[in-house]
Amino acid sequence: MTIKVGDRVPDGTLTEFFETEANGCSLGPNAFQVADLVKGKTIAVFAVPGAFTPTCSAKHLPGYVEQAQALKDKGVDEIWCVAVNDAFVMGAWGRDQKTAGKLRMLADGSAHWTRALGLELDLDARGMGVRSQRYSVLLKDGVVAQLNIEAPGKFEVSDAATMLSQI
Repeated sequence: MTIKVGDRVPDGTLTEFFETEANGCSLGPNAFQVADLVKGKTIAVFAVPGAFTPTCSAKHLPGYVEQAQALKDKGVDEIWCVAVNDAFVMGAWGRDQKTAGKLRMLADGSAHWTRALGLELDLDARGMGVRSQRYSVLLKDGVVAQLNIEAPGKFEVSDAATMLSQI
């Protein structure tokens, strides 16, 4: 069942790659519990089918990088990019797209959290396995306030401009 507006986001583990040790996080992948991360915060999350893929790299992620300050000015505490990739890939993609200080690149390597949201996408026929649908969600203290799920093959409602207009 797909998560909907008004639902509490399920707990799960997401990983993030750190270039340097800081604030109790070690060099390399660090695991975080979603329930801890969302507590008391407003978070704009967008998910992509895969790091370094064409639409994700040319439009989806760059839009959130460009609009990061505008989103934060409207009360967003954090912006997350989530993909069913490992933390090493997400870290490399973040470096490539210059996301440092703007948003968090969070990996759902085995798609456990994505499945708990009901937003998985079977791309096995394309050799990509289980991935995430393309979507955006605004979380307020762990509750879904906005949800924008793209139709297959589309990029129309999960972009940064739409999220910004909904806050």
